[in-house]
Amino acid sequence: MTTLIVIIIMIACLVLGFFVLIQKPKGGGLSGSFGSIGTQVMGVKQSGDVMEKGTWYTMAIIAVLCVGSVFTLGRINPNAGREKDQAAQQQQQQQQQGQKPAAPAK
Repeated sequence: MTTLIVIIIMIACLVLGFFVLIQKPKGGGLSGSFGSIGTQVMGVKQSGDVMEKGTWYTMAIIAVLCVGSVFTLGRINPNAGREKDQAAQQQQQQQQQGQKPAAPAK
């Protein structure tokens, strides 16, 4: 599940980059050479608003997915190492005493 969310986040990042590059610039830059041609050919005056909304929505989707991905991660048990060490010590003690070792603890 976490892998799926990470893939969706990466796709959303690409879409966000697309929106940023094709927006009409407010001060110039790389998107100015591409954005002005598109608005002249299409003749749409509200495309800037659509691109800006798309940028904000995509950013919000990325933020929600990043926060949501935390809940899909497995819980980390800080005592897992200690439990394994204790089980190994018990097994060694039983072997030294000549008893049959018990099943390992999970």
